[in-house]
Order: sequence, then C-alpha cells, then structure tokens
Amino acid sequence: MVCDRCKSSVNRMLQDLNITIKDLELGEATLESPLSETQRNKLKDQLLSQGFELLEDRETQTINQIKSEVIRFVHHQPDSESQTLSAHLSVHLNKEYSRLSKLFSQVEGRTIESYYIDQRIEHVKELIIYDQLSLSEIAYKLNYSSVAHLSGQFKKVTGMTPSAFKKLGPQGRKPLDSV
Repeated sequence: MVCDRCKSSVNRMLQDLNITIKDLELGEATLESPLSETQRNKLKDQLLSQGFELLEDRETQTINQIKSEVIRFVHHQPDSESQTLSAHLSVHLNKEYSRLSKLFSQVEGRTIESYYIDQRIEHVKELIIYDQLSLSEIAYKLNYSSVAHLSGQFKKVTGMTPSAFKKLGPQGRKPLDSV
C-alpha cells in the first residue's frame, strides 16, 4: 500500500472479510489474530482483484517496508526534517542500512538510492502540476542543494526539463506504486 486510498481500500477488504485489524500503515497490516487458511485465500483473492498482493516471505516484506518508508520520507516528511534517508530507514526498520541496501539491490535489481531519486522526481512532478510553488521553492522543500541540481536530476530521469514537463500536464506522472 503506497497511499491513503490504498490503506482505505485494504481496510474495507479486511472489514468485509471480518478480519480484525490492530494497525494499518503504508504497506503493512497488523491483525488481531492469525488468519485461517480459508481467510488467507479469500484475502489473497480480494487483494489481487484490487491490484494488491499478500506479501508473506520476510524478504518481500522487508522490500515492501523499504519502499513504504522511502515514499513516506519523500512525500510526508516535514520540510524541516534533516535526517538522511539511510538513517531514516535504519531507525524505522530497525536494521543496518547496509543490509537493507544489499537486499534491495539483489531483489529489485536497482539501488535504494535509485528508487529514492525516482520517488523524489515523481513528487517534483506532482508539485509542478499543482503550480503552487516555484521551482526554487520545490527545490528547497525537497532538500535539493539548488534549483540546478533539481533540474539536472529531473532531466536525467525524465529526459525533459521541469518547464517542458509543466507544459505536458498531469499525463506525465506515474502512480507511486509503479515507480
């Protein structure tokens, strides 16, 4: 789950299946009690029908947690937050960053940093489309060292400048779960 709508959708599915939830966060649901085999199969089917999947093995769960924390770090981080991504992941996943990084690279075929950059660029796109902040304000808000750094990274990832993207409008964005 990568957004509040995803959480709401999963919450409804769990309620419809009479599964009691302790906690529901981005990418993870903590249940009151273990699922029966029948409940697990019904939940898998429901999740798949809505474009989700039930992640059961430890590695897949950790990858999903990394992605959720990167999304949270990029999209929900207070402007004044100065913690690094590696420190954020280590604290929130209670694992050494080097272990997380190695696992992510092995399973995903890309680095956490690459995933982080792609998420940042998607957030930049979102803010450009909203048209409420200047590029300078966006650079500051997302902790880029300068507008030039933001523009250079944007062009490297998307193949176009931020101003060229602005002319395209919303059709240039990707859903967060497909980044």
